[in-house]
This record gives sequence, structure tokens and C-alpha cells, in this order.
Amino acid sequence: MDVITRRRFLAASGVAVAGAGTALALRDILATAPDRDPAARTLVLVTLYGGNDGLNTVIPYADPAYAAARPALAYDAGQVLKLDDAFGLNPAMTGLHQLYQDKKLAVVRGVGYPKPDRSHFRSMDIWQTGRPDHPENTGWLGRWLDAAGGDPRLAVSFEPVLPPLLAGAKSAGATVPGGAVELPKNVTAAQLTALGAAAPGESAAQARAAACFTDLTRIQDLMHDVTASPDADDDSEPAATATGGATQSLESQLALVAKCVEAGAATRVYSVSLGGFDLHADEKQAQESQLAKLDKPLAAFAARMAAHDVVIAVYSEFGRRVHANASDGTDHGTASNVLLLGAGIRGGLYGEPPSLTDLDEGDLKFTTDFRDVYATLLADVLGSDPAPTLNGWTTRLDDVWV
Repeated sequence: MDVITRRRFLAASGVAVAGAGTALALRDILATAPDRDPAARTLVLVTLYGGNDGLNTVIPYADPAYAAARPALAYDAGQVLKLDDAFGLNPAMTGLHQLYQDKKLAVVRGVGYPKPDRSHFRSMDIWQTGRPDHPENTGWLGRWLDAAGGDPRLAVSFEPVLPPLLAGAKSAGATVPGGAVELPKNVTAAQLTALGAAAPGESAAQARAAACFTDLTRIQDLMHDVTASPDADDDSEPAATATGGATQSLESQLALVAKCVEAGAATRVYSVSLGGFDLHADEKQAQESQLAKLDKPLAAFAARMAAHDVVIAVYSEFGRRVHANASDGTDHGTASNVLLLGAGIRGGLYGEPPSLTDLDEGDLKFTTDFRDVYATLLADVLGSDPAPTLNGWTTRLDDVWV
């Protein structure tokens, strides 16, 4: 393929668009191993798209207001996986419950922000930009990346599109394509590989963009190795909704993260996701199914990463309303829980649990600002001053580290 045709093809495909994030192969991530600071921690951020029901995740089973508000949705004391005499985890979360018993899981309750927005997209935008006070076009980890030098390999997403949280003002994180590759008609794998071959007269950026096409086939081979492993869950299917979520299972995404960590990649931040939590009807069993798709891969990943300095944070754009709706589901709410686990995390319950009766127009009042969580992760995991990234915010969680 000559250079002119090749360049036109790249422009038409949109692969080489500047500022939209960089599509990389796993080899690009693994090649950074010699540059890894052995003292550096790694952050893995797990986004639950759709607004996970926090009250049926971390369950206030001893509060009579809980059962009164949700006659068909409430779990009783005999069903929950107890954390203490008042709270328990959803029955589907056996792996995370064991981590809590081992004092390796921190549950931060009542996390939210002032003047909450119940729109999926606006609330997720607030969480990912870290700016509840006014609109922002950069993500909180994208701004961290700007300050860290801008190398896209420092912040990697295994989601189909670069999430806004990894977009900075001067740089952006990288995406590693996953899922199935479906070639257009009349295009063979050999032709796709040919697109990645070096061509005389082109810039390094164009060569890297072209190589992404070849990388797609290599990623497929890796994905096959991951999903064909003996530990793979055959019942784990991709879960996504219109509100977001990766097109490959959380298990597959975390397996790729684990490969990078074990290889000593210099990447400091990984972003993965699971969708399917927007459950307005028949919620109870459906949420259990979704939480099982979170619990099993996350517990296995935590065990695999036990020898590495990896911290995992799990969040959703909002919780659900306290009272069930007429369809045995719950509608968009506000405050919810953030889960923290991994290296150095002191397990336990954190944050004041919101009242189920003193509500804000039917919704929980937040008790912990989500920027406290972000400031903690920036300072104690990424070794960065949170103030420039979070517009002056420096308050952190207390006693969350061993």
C-alpha cells in the first residue's frame, strides 16, 4: 500500500486523530517495564455503569426503615453476608465478604457530592471529571497524567472507548482494544496485517497509528489465551447498557491488567468497567447477577495481585432511591458506596451511613464527598498532590491505610 493511500485510509478510519486517546497494543504497555519505579503503586479503577443500588449492595439490614421502604426488595438478616450487627453485603458478594473478614476490604458509605444530578450522563461526567461545582472537559486522572508527563502508557483503559476520566488538557491515556474483531467484507487478516507494515516517508505518529491495525490481531490472540484459561468463568458474559460498560467481561479486563502488572509495566492507572446496573424493574435477582459478575473476578484479581502494590477502587455514578418503585425496582438516586481493596488498605466500614428517614426529596444525603476518596488515591497511591488536580481539594479519608 503506497503512502498516500495509506494516509488517506488512516484519516478516514479516525485512528490517527490527535487528542482522542491513543490505541495501543499490549506490547506497547509491556515494553515500559524497564522504566517502572519499583516503589510506585498502581491504581485500578472499576466503574459500575448504570447506577448500582448501594442499599442492596451494602445492606442496612438492621434498620427497620430499610424493609419498610422496600417490601419486595429488602434482604433480611438471615440472607445478608454480615459485616457487623447493622450492615451486610449482598448474598452474591461472597468473595468480597471474605476479603472484608480478612480486613482487606474498606467500605466507604454515603459517598456523593453537593447538589446531586440524577442523570446518568451528567452524574458520571461529574464523577469522572472530579468537578461537581461546574462543567469540566478534562478527567481527574487525565489532569494527573498531564502533571506526570503525559505518556499515554501511564494510564490505560481496557474499555472500548477512552473514558473521560483519562482525558487531560495536554494529553490522554491509552486504550487497548478488546472484544471480537469483525473485519469488513473482502478484507482479510493478511490485508489488516499489511496495513501495519512500515511505509517509507511517513511520520512516526502515522506509523504507530497504522500499527494499531496489526495490533488488533495480536490482541485477539492474547484475549483467546486469557479467556481459555482454566480459571475463566464460562457463564460470565459481557454486561453493558446504554449508560456504558465494556464490551468484554470484567474478568477478561482484569486478566489483562494482571498480565501487565505481573510483567512490571510502568502503567500507574488502569480503567476497567462493568455495565448493566440501571435496574428500574425486577431488580433483586438481576442485581445479584450483576454483583456476582463483579465479585468473583474482583476477588480473584485481588488474590492474584496480593504480591503486588495494587489498589482497587470501585464506584458507580449514583445509588438508587430509598423507596422501591411500583415495578420492584429502584429509580435514580444519589449517595452510595465506594469499595477500596488491595495493598495497604485497612479493611472496615468508613463514613457515616446516611439516614434512611432524613432524606433529601426522597434521596439519601451524602456524608462523604467523593473528592475525599480521590484525594486519598492521588496522594497515597499515585504520590501526587491532590490540590492541582482537584481544584484545591485536599481532604482525605481517615485511617484507611494500614
